[in-house]
Amino acid sequence: MQTIKSGSSGTLYIVPTPIGNLEDITARAIRILREVSHVCAEDTRHTRKLLSHFGISTSVISYYREKEREKSVSIVKLLHQGKDIALVSDAGTPAISDPGAILVQHARQAGIKIVPLPGACAATTALSAAGMTDDGFLFLGFAPSKQGQRKKFLQKIKNCSYPVVLYESPRRVGEMLTDALAILGDRQGFWARELTKTFEDLQQGSLSELVQLCEAPQKGEFVIIIYPETVEEAAGENLDELLVWYRDNSDLSLKDVSKKLSSDLGLSRSEIYKQALKIWNSTT
Repeated sequence: MQTIKSGSSGTLYIVPTPIGNLEDITARAIRILREVSHVCAEDTRHTRKLLSHFGISTSVISYYREKEREKSVSIVKLLHQGKDIALVSDAGTPAISDPGAILVQHARQAGIKIVPLPGACAATTALSAAGMTDDGFLFLGFAPSKQGQRKKFLQKIKNCSYPVVLYESPRRVGEMLTDALAILGDRQGFWARELTKTFEDLQQGSLSELVQLCEAPQKGEFVIIIYPETVEEAAGENLDELLVWYRDNSDLSLKDVSKKLSSDLGLSRSEIYKQALKIWNSTT
């Protein structure tokens, strides 16, 4: 639990910034960026352009991933001196696949008041355009850049029952989708590229179709949504009928079918396995 110290410590504001269209920044974010003592920025050059666009002259402090721990110490000192500080990333909400989480942790441990602002986020923007009807999703940020690690990563999400939301760079998106197709199969996917910018691109299709689109050079950051594998519902009113259905319509092994039906029906796995052996070995 966060305990706010009494006294004159400043406040750390977590401020989302536009992911493309500069009009997407909130009036509150502009006010905070103007009123704080310092803005902690992932890329000071990028942030100064944003501030200049809105006529804001607040001092900017560099805060990037390679120096997060070191920089967070000095920033917390400024907060204890009574300085209000805004944390921003290059685009979207800080500390979500961008630097910022370490500073937030250190500030909380130091008893600093933390105020998060709502605003732009590429993941939720893409999800709103995907038209998903699922009850939830799994956001995992960027997939590993090295192929071996990426393949292990994709294996782990193979049986996920939720749509998986990923970020990807234009340089690696083709490789990532190709690996996903090979490991996950040709399931449905969606991408959102250059969100809120002039050449915004939304594509829905199978993974093989998205891979084909990547044959041409791509520009801009991607949000990728990979849907769960479509599994046909088993048909049958009793155990024998269900076992016959799985034998004739599923790629699951006898062992996996027994495990699934045991969970679904609340019956003994060993008894289901014995019955499955009989049906598996019988003629159709």
